[in-house]
Amino acid sequence: MALERISVSLDEDLIEKFEHFLQANGYKNRSEAIRDLIRDKIEAEELANDTASHCVGTLTYVYNHDERELARRLTRAQHHHHDVAISTLHVHLDHDNCMETVVLQGSISEVQEFANSIISQAGVRHGKLNLVPAEVQGEKHKHGTSEHYHSHAHPKT
Repeated sequence: MALERISVSLDEDLIEKFEHFLQANGYKNRSEAIRDLIRDKIEAEELANDTASHCVGTLTYVYNHDERELARRLTRAQHHHHDVAISTLHVHLDHDNCMETVVLQGSISEVQEFANSIISQAGVRHGKLNLVPAEVQGEKHKHGTSEHYHSHAHPKT
């Protein structure tokens, strides 16, 4: 991929904040940070404007496992949407609170709907959805002597 140079003019206050951002986030150079910021903005707009497209992402939330029937309702929701919720990491934070991160895939609208249904449950706190636009491609693979067909979600670049 060929890279093209551009020039950007910024005032001193913004440069100072940007330099702090670079340092705080471990960037080695300005170009990589600017590329990431532009990519994030473009992806956010794509996700907001095209809910039919495919995405992958994570939903992370904290909840009190003693909340009446909450753990059971959350598990039931994940099983009911097994095509969207493809994996879950469960962490015990303390005696009362758990954190879960659910790996999601599907249309943007399906994923957002699922995330909203979890986050809005009474007792769920600190819910955050992170999405990445993706393209679904069907592919034929050979494993040993057998060949099979399935789809893969490839993050958009």
